[in-house]
Amino acid sequence: MEIVQIVLDKKLLRAADEAARRTKRNRSALVRDALREHLRRLAIRDLEERDRAGYSKQRQTRDEASAWEAEAAWPAE
Repeated sequence: MEIVQIVLDKKLLRAADEAARRTKRNRSALVRDALREHLRRLAIRDLEERDRAGYSKQRQTRDEASAWEAEAAWPAE
């Protein structure tokens, strides 16, 4: 592992320390886990944006969409 320094305002530092205590981790573990989760969410967002852009370039026709509607299993209301 590498040692890094980060700058946090007092309110954020207090909140991080409290969260670390509640989850029985040290501050470094809390920050590592939070950063991993944030990076995971960014990667998912990038993939979703890529998919969205791809689908918007080639829109479905009404016939294509209705073919899939027949396959859908809708729950009873």
